[in-house]
Amino acid sequence: MTSRRVLQTVLLAAVLALAGIVIWLVVSDRSSGAAPIASGNDAPAVLNDETHVINQASDEQAVLVEFLDFECEACRAFYPAVEQLRADFPDELTLAIRYFPIPSHANAQNAALAVEAAARQEQLEGMYQRMYETQSEWGEKRDSQASVFRGFAQDLGLNLEQYDADLADPAVAARVQRDFDDGRALGVQGTPTFFLDGQRLEASDPNELYQLVQEALQG
Repeated sequence: MTSRRVLQTVLLAAVLALAGIVIWLVVSDRSSGAAPIASGNDAPAVLNDETHVINQASDEQAVLVEFLDFECEACRAFYPAVEQLRADFPDELTLAIRYFPIPSHANAQNAALAVEAAARQEQLEGMYQRMYETQSEWGEKRDSQASVFRGFAQDLGLNLEQYDADLADPAVAARVQRDFDDGRALGVQGTPTFFLDGQRLEASDPNELYQLVQEALQG
C-alpha cells in the first residue's frame, strides 16, 4: 500500500506540474503583445484623389495606371505605347501616372519633383513629356540635373520664382513620397509597373502592353 500511495503521489505531482506549464504557456502567449499578421486588406488604392490623370476618358471603359521613373530607360521605351493608347482610345481609356523614383537613379527624384512642381502650374503633361523626350541627354548622370529641369520649366513658360519655391516646399517631396510608398505597398519593385482596372498588368514589352489594353477595351 505504501508503494502504491507513493506512486499515486508522484503521478499527481507530475499532472499538476504539467498543468502548470500549460497554464503558463497560455498566459505567456496572451500577454506577449505580438501584433496580428496583416491580412492585406489595408493595401492602398491604385488610383486615389491626388493621382495625376493625363487622360480622362469621357466614355470610360478601362483605367490604366503607371508607376514610373523618369530616368528609367524601360519607362522611356514604353512611353510611345502609352502615348499611342492615349491617341487611339481618348474616349475609352483613362490614363494616370504615379511617381516611383528608384533610389539608384541619381536624378529620378529630381525629375519627379520637377514634374510635380510643374503640375502646380498646370503643366504636368508638358513636363512629363519633356522628361522622356530628353532622357538621353540627362539620364544616367551622377551629378544633379536640377538646372536642366529648371530650363525645361522656363521653356514651358512657368513662373520660375514659383517653380523654385515649389521645389523647396516639403509638401512637393511628400507628394512624390506618397506615390512611392503606395507603390511599395502594392508590390511595385521596378518600373514601369502598370495596373489595368486595379489589377497588375504583366507586359513584357510595349507591343504587349498595347495589345493587352486594346483587348481589355474591346472585350
